[in-house]
Amino acid sequence: MQILIVEDESDICEILRFNLENEGYVVTVAYSAEEALQLKLSRFHLFLVDVMMDKMSGFEFAQLLRQNSSTKHIPIIFITAKSAEQDVLTGFKVGADDYIYKPFSIRVVLARVQAVLHRSILSDTGDLQFDKLRLYKEQKKAMIQEKELELTKKEYEMLLLFMGNPGRVFSRGEILRHVWSDLVCVTDRTIDVHINRLRKKIEPYGNYIVTRSGYGYCFAS
Repeated sequence: MQILIVEDESDICEILRFNLENEGYVVTVAYSAEEALQLKLSRFHLFLVDVMMDKMSGFEFAQLLRQNSSTKHIPIIFITAKSAEQDVLTGFKVGADDYIYKPFSIRVVLARVQAVLHRSILSDTGDLQFDKLRLYKEQKKAMIQEKELELTKKEYEMLLLFMGNPGRVFSRGEILRHVWSDLVCVTDRTIDVHINRLRKKIEPYGNYIVTRSGYGYCFAS
């Protein structure tokens, strides 16, 4: 998944980039809101935004994101030293999904990022379709033509993760964090078994869940 960091302190940017990339995220850095606005923002899955920046503030940047139909659904986490109650309320008012104070624990940041992305994937109500395979997010069901598939909760959430990010390779660790976030004792073998079962249940589309040897799995649409 792609994350954009909008932060004017280079040291903080590098700490965040290094640790997020170690977790498998694709990270882009912009050192100002103005620089960020030059990017194709709709391709990102999460924005990590500093509040106190020169010229345009993080709050103003977030307002622009929420006013744009292509970015209004993308989650925002503010990272800032502004901890007054009114600042926090302003952050949530302009559309923040979470608020992290400086100085921060990198483990807390990673946990918050994971939690926000997980909620975003599951709460997005737009249905997904590939050929005759369709996911109905509000009903939490999958169908091929008129036949509903008998998927477990974990199988449904894996298929949602793959179809929602076509071509994106997910490592076993990333699948574990997104789908088994409520469990800790899950092995790579468990994930492989669930993938194999899912492939069989979505035939003739099982072969579209591709193994990238040494990296993980993706939905190659």
